[in-house]
Amino acid sequence: MKIVVIDGQGGSLGKAITEKIKSRYNCEIYAIGTNSIATAAMLKAGADYGATGENPVVVNSRDADVIIGPIGIIAANSLLGEITPKMAASVACSEAKKILVPVNKCKIKVAGTPELSFGDAIECAVKELGELL
Repeated sequence: MKIVVIDGQGGSLGKAITEKIKSRYNCEIYAIGTNSIATAAMLKAGADYGATGENPVVVNSRDADVIIGPIGIIAANSLLGEITPKMAASVACSEAKKILVPVNKCKIKVAGTPELSFGDAIECAVKELGELL
């Protein structure tokens, strides 16, 4: 199963997700950062592979089984402009199951979802992945 974790900015969300997944499940993680800092953070957390930028998001979204990241990865120009329209379209159009973590920095609010702490949001995402494995 190909699990792709996408994150930007400082990579704290991707790092936390990667650490939790690696501590619970025996699977390979592809860390795709919108910048080198995010990629490095996820690799340091235990990701098996890492790449940075628009093209890795596009290429790895094609054959991913699961994509995990902040909800902004499906919205062009989110994460302070780090998500390009091509990145957002690639993730949104991917056949992969998507586990999207609601974060306030993306300016997207999903009606009916509670405001979760950072830790609770990460825990929910990893639990969702466990149900897919």
